[in-house]
Amino acid sequence: MIAREIGHGRPLVLVHGFEVDHRIMLPLEGALDGLGWRRIYLDLPWTELASPTAAGTQEVADGVVQEIRQHLGEEPFALVGNSFGGMIVRHVAHALKDQVLGLATLVSVVTASHEDRILPDRRIISRDPALPTDTATEDFREMAVLQSADTLAAFSRYVLPGLRGADQALIERIAADYALDAEPEAAYPEPFEAPSLHIFGRQDHVTGYEDGWALREHYPRGTFTVLDAAGHNLHLERPALVAALLRDWVARMDADLNTGAGSESG
Repeated sequence: MIAREIGHGRPLVLVHGFEVDHRIMLPLEGALDGLGWRRIYLDLPWTELASPTAAGTQEVADGVVQEIRQHLGEEPFALVGNSFGGMIVRHVAHALKDQVLGLATLVSVVTASHEDRILPDRRIISRDPALPTDTATEDFREMAVLQSADTLAAFSRYVLPGLRGADQALIERIAADYALDAEPEAAYPEPFEAPSLHIFGRQDHVTGYEDGWALREHYPRGTFTVLDAAGHNLHLERPALVAALLRDWVARMDADLNTGAGSESG
């Protein structure tokens, strides 16, 4: 399940979204490199090099908990999750709360059923008319809010390889059992006191922002932000702003560790 480990320092585990692989998270390296945290990128079961063992989302989540325990033991760590991975890391953060130094989510799945999500209408904020409109760019055009040469290049480099290498049969099996047994905040109702960050896209028509915004009281140390001109791949569309928010979150974790607050919050 561990696909790549980069850097040195405290562990920071990154979990990608549905149908893609860890490469979709690599654009965050520019924000996280040099901050004293080693980045541990996971590949979930449907990815090209993974072992397809999970039959549903709860099994995926339990597998991530097991992988972290095996790899890190009792070592404290932080978590970043994107989309489906945001749902997974919220589960992990609560299940291993005493070890977790902080939690960050990008466009996290909160409501498992797509039909029950509160979603904005599909909207494109800007589009370069010179971009191709062939079948090779169809996945990009269906998702992107800012359709530029730069966002297309990032999508082609970091997203498409995972989409093309995914085990479709396993994806369909997990999609049929997409919800956790219980939402993490319901299963563990005590507030999550470590520094957290929750970023949503104003134009994200996949997971939206209203459902995630409703969790804000559960995270008293949480920064909640909804970015305009940002869709479901907001870290590709608004990289500088996402990087600034991630660095602020890391700085808050470091401050807690330096003052001893992190050990008190669990």
